[in-house]
Amino acid sequence: MPLASTGELVARAVEARSAVAAFNVITLEHIEAVIAGAESAGTPVVLQVSENAVKFRYGRLLPLARAAVAAAERAAVPVALHLDHVQSDDLLRQAPGAGFSSVMYDAARLRYTDNLSATLAAADWAHAQGLWIEAELGQVGGKDGRPPLDAHAPGARTDPDQARDFVARTGVDALAVAVGSVHAMTTRTAGLDHGLLTRLSAALAVPLVLHGSSGVPDGGLVEAVAGGIAKVNVGTALNVAMTGAIREFLAAHPEAVDSRKYLSVGREAMTEEVCRIIGVLGHTPG
Repeated sequence: MPLASTGELVARAVEARSAVAAFNVITLEHIEAVIAGAESAGTPVVLQVSENAVKFRYGRLLPLARAAVAAAERAAVPVALHLDHVQSDDLLRQAPGAGFSSVMYDAARLRYTDNLSATLAAADWAHAQGLWIEAELGQVGGKDGRPPLDAHAPGARTDPDQARDFVARTGVDALAVAVGSVHAMTTRTAGLDHGLLTRLSAALAVPLVLHGSSGVPDGGLVEAVAGGIAKVNVGTALNVAMTGAIREFLAAHPEAVDSRKYLSVGREAMTEEVCRIIGVLGHTPG
């Protein structure tokens, strides 16, 4: 079917008081696993390509993006493409021509006034191109091997009043909020500040996004969705599933050299994890 729009999928999730799952992909196996899992669950899904994934692919967006488009157009469920954690304006401007309906522009590392001005410029450009745009306020942390901010450090959590001002002045379509999750966690031990999430949901009229969801226990995700999260980003959990399955296979089959043998095992493990996470979040009508 034709590519879906991230904005439309998130809007449907908001209406259903649910959340759409958005999975970061790095290889073709990631793409195939996410779509297979979504098809099995019978629910829409978002494929996300991060700026870091583009760097890994020699800085070239189109090879992975075109693979994602081709797979999405053959999917039995709605699939949207999202360009994630974009800091490069050059990469941002490649999004419309590569099949992406949405971008997450990440200037959260900057001080508030600089984040505001950079995001406003990105949002104005994105909207002129018909793109749905997400931004981040506060710092989820854990990107690129950096440690997360201390819970009491300035900027470690999203302030509701500041978030209201930020959304009003930038015009972004969704906001990623820092409420206790951390990127790249390989254990599911993150504790979310659900009280803060409730205040943010009450303060803002735009959908809220949870980054670093791989480290959040199932119960925390369920409570986050009930508290107003409409898009849940997942990346590390797929890599943990894939790597674990491949390690186990190669340990049992040290003679194996055909990459299809272990990549298929890794792909299947990711598919199962996609199904599990979608099941936790609840079905979002397509």
